[in-house]
Amino acid sequence: MTSGSNYVYAGGGIGIQLFNSIYLTVITLLISLPLSFGASIWLAEYAPDNWMTGLIRTSLEVLSSLPSIVVGLFGFLLFVIKFRLGFSILAGSLTLAFFNLPLLIRSTEIAIRNISENQMHAGLALGISRWEVVKNVIVPEASAEIITGIILSTGRILGETAALIYTAGQSASLIDFSNWNPLSITSPLCPLRPAETIAVHIWKINTEGTVSDAGKISAGSAVVLLFMVLFFDLAARYSINKRKKKTDAQLSKL
Repeated sequence: MTSGSNYVYAGGGIGIQLFNSIYLTVITLLISLPLSFGASIWLAEYAPDNWMTGLIRTSLEVLSSLPSIVVGLFGFLLFVIKFRLGFSILAGSLTLAFFNLPLLIRSTEIAIRNISENQMHAGLALGISRWEVVKNVIVPEASAEIITGIILSTGRILGETAALIYTAGQSASLIDFSNWNPLSITSPLCPLRPAETIAVHIWKINTEGTVSDAGKISAGSAVVLLFMVLFFDLAARYSINKRKKKTDAQLSKL
């Protein structure tokens, strides 16, 4: 499984694609999470009820309904050609971050709005600023639902194919795992190298692969992808339950 892929001879693995999928997911979340958290907190707690806020919400809804191939073509024109990033991990991550913002913003905003307004009123009555109440009370209280939204977004990133074909590329470049210089094109940490993910590999092996065991490779890759999503889900659930037990223990001492 960890060996290099092969489209000509049987027995190829998905080691590079596995690393590419995880690395691209991490970079995408690093880009999208701060933007989505800031936007969702502003929409839930600070945004005035006017036409501008309504326009922003409508734009997010339109963006979330776009097919992924359209977003991929947008990323190709903007990041690959206009910004001259080429087919690269960075271009793919920026495109997927743009694609996942509506899901993250909406899920985080709903999680914050589900917290009772009494929490905010109590904090303001004690003289605490609105931002301190949001940061220290509202967001920790809504963390379980926020993490659920992040899990959904992570699964969407891992399973995305169409958008990455036009931005991250369809080739798995040779990687030297002894070279950890992010400025080197052969380094696994280089964000400017092309990167074929597992989802793209499944599509490519089924459409262009000539190996005799293409079906087995495709099925095995799909199973690995499913287990990756399951792993993220279980890890998040464990974190949520651990945090909930800690909170309950603190409340029981009061």
